[in-house]
Amino acid sequence: MEIQIPLFKLCRYIENRGYAGFDPYDALNSSLIQTLSLQKKIGRIFWIQIFRRLPFNLRALFFLPEGINPKGIGLFLEGYNRLHQIGFFPGEKAWCAPLFALLVKTMSKGYSGSCWGYNFDWQSRAFYVPKYTPTIVNTAFIGHALLDVWETQKEQKFLDMAVSCSDFLLKDLNRKIEGETFCFSYTPVDNTTVHNANMLGASLLIRLFSKTGEEKLRDAALASLAYSMKYQHDDGSWFYAETQMQSWIDSFHTGFNLEALRWFIKLGHGEEYIEDYRKGVEYYAVNFFLDDGAPKYYHNKFYPIDIHAPAEAIYFFSGEGSEYQELVERVLGWLLNNMWDEEKGYFYFRKGKYFTNKIPYMRWSQAWAFRALTEYAKNYGRQHGNI
Repeated sequence: MEIQIPLFKLCRYIENRGYAGFDPYDALNSSLIQTLSLQKKIGRIFWIQIFRRLPFNLRALFFLPEGINPKGIGLFLEGYNRLHQIGFFPGEKAWCAPLFALLVKTMSKGYSGSCWGYNFDWQSRAFYVPKYTPTIVNTAFIGHALLDVWETQKEQKFLDMAVSCSDFLLKDLNRKIEGETFCFSYTPVDNTTVHNANMLGASLLIRLFSKTGEEKLRDAALASLAYSMKYQHDDGSWFYAETQMQSWIDSFHTGFNLEALRWFIKLGHGEEYIEDYRKGVEYYAVNFFLDDGAPKYYHNKFYPIDIHAPAEAIYFFSGEGSEYQELVERVLGWLLNNMWDEEKGYFYFRKGKYFTNKIPYMRWSQAWAFRALTEYAKNYGRQHGNI
């Protein structure tokens, strides 16, 4: 499928805005909303959900500024490195220095190693997280991106920063211990046990072990992975988490779990999980997509279609070789036909049954779509002469 034009337009869109933008969860960046929330849990959740769900953007009315989201920067770094690898920007390294500088600037301070959070306060049903409190998910994705760039550019600063992430994971996060296994917490300020977060952190540790040979990284990675593998269902699926209010099965977190597990298998670890991996991949492929490539959010529910669903599917299955190329092409075709603004060059947030939320969130929509398109380009674009 021809993706050169979407990629060019998306690159122009994000670069013209200096990688800055709004986020579905950034309501508390408004001092006015902070006041209106009364600094209470219910107030924070109310305003965050109002801004996330409305299909039109009220942020200017509440004096809410655009911002640089560290996770988005990590995803852009990963994607640009991938384009450089395939010669999309032959001989051009200008993308690398500014993105690295933004990661340095937005790094969370006061922790044992390199780590990143979000550029806004956020409140979930479980806990409240102040701005720039680091998360295992952000740090894992950024750590992987840094390793990708180091493997391509061989500049020591990328490897050093990635290795430093392990100190945050091992020293600052809480753990739920079950026998010889454990689950990392989402942040240093909570004790939640979320499978995709735990597995993503473990995948970064096993990849870092492959670079450093430090056995403590391997041991922690395998123990952390073993925790979540105990909870994989017989059909290959996982709940998001094991609490009653988090016992759903959705598409893109399934993809994150499998993406993390794939790193172990690729690096020669966790061989006992190969069949579990295959079951998971099959479950993912069979249960989340319609014939036209439309991606379901949940295994048993179609709407809302979040941009993460097609983006993660394109990314993950592009890495599975020719066996799933037909599925990737269907999902990519659906994405470009339904969630891309061809004229303006950006991707939409969500598509519901009755309307589409077209707000162009930078981290949530553009960064994930960019990651997906660049992975597709790396694996399939060249063979068809489409990039």
